[in-house]
Amino acid sequence: MAVIEKKRTRDLPQINERIRFPKIRVIDTDGAQLGIMVPQEALQLAEEKDLDLVLLSDKADPPVCRIMDYGKYKFEQEKKAREARKKQHTADVKEVKMRYKIEEHDYNVRVKQAERFLKDGDKVKATVMFRGREIQHSDLAEHLLKRMATDLEPFGEVQQAPKKEGRNMMMLISPKK
Repeated sequence: MAVIEKKRTRDLPQINERIRFPKIRVIDTDGAQLGIMVPQEALQLAEEKDLDLVLLSDKADPPVCRIMDYGKYKFEQEKKAREARKKQHTADVKEVKMRYKIEEHDYNVRVKQAERFLKDGDKVKATVMFRGREIQHSDLAEHLLKRMATDLEPFGEVQQAPKKEGRNMMMLISPKK
């Protein structure tokens, strides 16, 4: 039972009565340093202003606390995290499929597609499919994939060289940084 209690309090933020240090450095709402004092004294100052005492850095010596509105502080932190999530882009893997005896125009269309994917910051998986006895011509498929890699050289680099997987031959190209 005591272990469960301990776990719960560890997850909670260190504010007001939860700050358990003999001495702390206190910073006022406007950023002015109030000096080093005991937590009870600092808590009393915070309560006079109807604010909270929030632990900012427990690694410092002595630990640094600030008098602020914790609800507002927490909201700002969540807002920053939301903005950061909005801005980050996850690289998806987009696939471009073709056969080894592809016509020139169709090949160019596939290269343009792959180029667009790479410009968007996604990885491209170029796949050549074989049917029936076509698998004997894997050297032609490898030549086609290498040609595609050279055509896409300005936009991406080969992350995985052409290799055979079952009835397909595939190659992975990642965008240039």
